[in-house]
Amino acid sequence: MNGSGGIAVAIGGTLDHVHIEARLKATHCLASFLQEIKAKSSGWIHRDIGIRMFGWQEGYGAFTVGSSEVEAIKQYILGQKEHHRKKSFQEEYLELLKQSGIEVDDRYLW
Repeated sequence: MNGSGGIAVAIGGTLDHVHIEARLKATHCLASFLQEIKAKSSGWIHRDIGIRMFGWQEGYGAFTVGSSEVEAIKQYILGQKEHHRKKSFQEEYLELLKQSGIEVDDRYLW
């Protein structure tokens, strides 16, 4: 997470989404942190990978985890390809929201 001040614990995903487990400072603004990650990674994908039509979606989901959960979350993120053979991203995300007690309006999800 060059220059952002965050420390990446794990990064992984599939073709339609990415998970990032990171340690952030208490002074970080999550929206600014993610804006910087999206901007820098988009530039890299356009310039170095050559995918000109790549773009991030506008929104994101963010969850906090306790220190006792860091390793389990890391393993979960690193196993995304296998995990999503059994469950879609949409199914997974709705479960995470429900487990976190977050009520959602389906009009704003997809």
